[in-house]
Amino acid sequence: MAKYEMLYLINNDLTDEAKEAKIVKFEDVVKSMGGSVESSEKWGTKKTAYPINYKNEAYFVLMTFEANGKVVEELKRIAGIDADVVRRLITKLN
Repeated sequence: MAKYEMLYLINNDLTDEAKEAKIVKFEDVVKSMGGSVESSEKWGTKKTAYPINYKNEAYFVLMTFEANGKVVEELKRIAGIDADVVRRLITKLN
């Protein structure tokens, strides 16, 4: 299994409980497919470099995990269809 980081931006208009539910949802995807989550760093609300969907702020989360390629593909799929995930980037660590 390889080590990955997923940085994703959540819609800032959500309640704190809804944001936490999104974080748990992505952690559960990794765990349910045999991976392990090392950490989920909540960076909080930050200004984006440019407006996204007419908004200038988003809630940033960095998740570090170990998994295989199928987990990465599933995370991309789930984050891509979730309307509350503004942007996501998954990178492989050396």
